[in-house]
Amino acid sequence: MRSFVLALLLCWSTFGNAAPAPLRFSAVDSWAMPLAKFEDNRLVGGIIHDVIERLVQRLDVPAQIQVLPRNRVELALSQGEIDVRCYISPKWITHSENYLWSVPFIQQRDLIVARRGSPRLASPDALSGLSIGTVLGYTYPRLQHLFDRGALHRDEARNQELALQKLLAGRYQFAVSNELALSWFNRDLPDSDRLENVATLEEEPVSCLIRNDPALPTQRILRTLLQMKESGEIEGIMARYR
Repeated sequence: MRSFVLALLLCWSTFGNAAPAPLRFSAVDSWAMPLAKFEDNRLVGGIIHDVIERLVQRLDVPAQIQVLPRNRVELALSQGEIDVRCYISPKWITHSENYLWSVPFIQQRDLIVARRGSPRLASPDALSGLSIGTVLGYTYPRLQHLFDRGALHRDEARNQELALQKLLAGRYQFAVSNELALSWFNRDLPDSDRLENVATLEEEPVSCLIRNDPALPTQRILRTLLQMKESGEIEGIMARYR
């Protein structure tokens, strides 16, 4: 009897000290620095890596980050394979009914960029008849009417950095890039090679999307992201990559 009681107490102790389940995050393999750095299909650096790392430190839970193609992330969300998706806007996702949105924490600015000395564009319609560098799987609402009628051709790249490299090499005259990626790409180039913003395509605040599941500390995650934003901690992370 005594041995049975000891075994039961040991089981209780084991369950009581069990490590919390990891919080499952997604990362998109087409992201580029300073947003994300990948090695061997793992997220190892960049703004989103650092935001996730600091968030789970505050929550005192481990993180599990799945690196996925952009067109696979929404399916993973719908199938409950990930808990948190960061760097996302309501305009970029089809279904988010079972998820809660965090406070926006980064302002995404999509730009039309060109090689040095190119004239500024008065309107995206000025691109009619050309090819433009884009990222595979990304949507560009302001350009979609041109794509739909065949007036503008997408020249796809696997990620944002490759799209800019192809522009620099002269594969096309224009490409779409977010402002963060453009600044990072230009940082080590001589002035004569730096790519330039010739038009602002759109601006959109981006957030984290959290699965609305009673098994998750959903409200704690939302509050912690709000605290990180209001305290300037997220801005401090971003400042390290400027």
